[in-house]
Parts: sequence; structure tokens; C-alpha cells
Amino acid sequence: MTEPKPDIAQMPFEAALAELEQIVDQLEKGAVSLDDSIKLYERGEALKTHCDQLLKNAEMRIEKITLTAAGKPKGVIPLDGD
Repeated sequence: MTEPKPDIAQMPFEAALAELEQIVDQLEKGAVSLDDSIKLYERGEALKTHCDQLLKNAEMRIEKITLTAAGKPKGVIPLDGD
């Protein structure tokens, strides 16, 4: 019996990416049944979506420090300048 997989929504980026890489490796080797391949593909899609969302959230938190004319920090703005 296989052990239950962790809840994707609770996984940190690194763990989700590592599991996604394992799934891709298994699917590329073709050593699993069609039914298992479909289950792996579905979990891989969910992991990919989760990783994409975590990356998007991280990008939104990145800020660029703005400086005064004298070169002193005066605040922060989003990295993309919006």
C-alpha cells in the first residue's frame, strides 16, 4: 500500500517542485500503468499550479528600495514600478 501524499496546498515550494520532478521522471520512464500515469499527471498539474502561485506571490512581495537625491533610502515601491 502506498503512503498518502501530502496536501499540495500545504507544501512549501521546494517540496512541491521536488515531487513534480519525481513525477516527470516517472512519466518519462513510462514504467507505470496507464491509470497510474493519469493519476500522476493530475497530481503533477496540481503541483505545477501550486508552484506557479507560490512564485507569483513571491514576485508580488519583492520590492525595490527608492532613494532620495542624497542616496538615502526613502521608501519602497513594487519591483515592476507599478
